[in-house]
Order: sequence, then structure tokens, then C-alpha cells
Amino acid sequence: MTPEQMQALRARFSWDNSSIFIRSMEVPASDIDTLDHANNAAYLRWMEDCAWSHATSLGVDWHDYQQLGVAVVVRRHELDYLAASFAGEQLHVGTWIDKNDGRLTLWRGFQIIREHDGKTILRARSQFVCVRLKDGRPCRMPAVFREAYRAM
Repeated sequence: MTPEQMQALRARFSWDNSSIFIRSMEVPASDIDTLDHANNAAYLRWMEDCAWSHATSLGVDWHDYQQLGVAVVVRRHELDYLAASFAGEQLHVGTWIDKNDGRLTLWRGFQIIREHDGKTILRARSQFVCVRLKDGRPCRMPAVFREAYRAM
């Protein structure tokens, strides 16, 4: 998505954060469950995909994690499912860094808006903890993470 397209989506919908990063998608039929709507687990995958896209846009990708020997991993998810989504619907998945203590943890906010009616169908927060890749133990956040993952 171009910066202009993202700015247009920011202006068009009612987002919870003005500096939101947005990734648009269509609900795939493979994410539909026996209740004929997107399975709850699919929302987590969409959030993860958006978070990685956002991190890459901030200049931090998996290669950087490997070079630094550290990563941020999910410690906690808080999800509020507000409405169902269905196969073929166009969704806009948004994320932003809500808090970063600059030491060990950060919180990322999420909001998913359905295209056809502008309805927010999910609000969520995820807490991430910085860990060493070699042993999975918590560690101090490197400067590149503190800078890239600033709260906005």
C-alpha cells in the first residue's frame, strides 16, 4: 500500500489512533468455520501479519532480529470481537505501538474495520516481551527496538 493510500484510509474511517499502520485484506474462504464466519483464530493470524508488515515498515525485520539475537514475543493478547466477518469481505487491519517501557515490554494496539460499512469488528491489544533468541529468556530491549517501536 502506498503512503497516499494509507493516508486515504486513515481519513476515511474512524480509527482509534491517528498514526495507525493499515494492511488491507480479503477474508479468505479457508478462514471460515462451521458457523459460516471467520474463525476467532484467524483474527490472531491477521494481527500477526499486520504487526510484521508494520515492523518491516519501521525498519525492523526478521533478519534484524537474527542479527541482534533478540526478538519481541507475545506475552498476552486481549481481543474484543465486536462483529463477525465473512468470506470475501474486505477488511482493513490496523496496528500501532501503544506503549513501550524502553526496557522489556511493549504494547501494540489493533483495530479491524470492515470496508463495506466502516464498522469496527475487532479491537485488541497485545503485550510483547523482549527475549534472547538463543534461550528465550527476557532481556533488555536493544536501542534499535526502543527507537523503531516508539509509542505513537
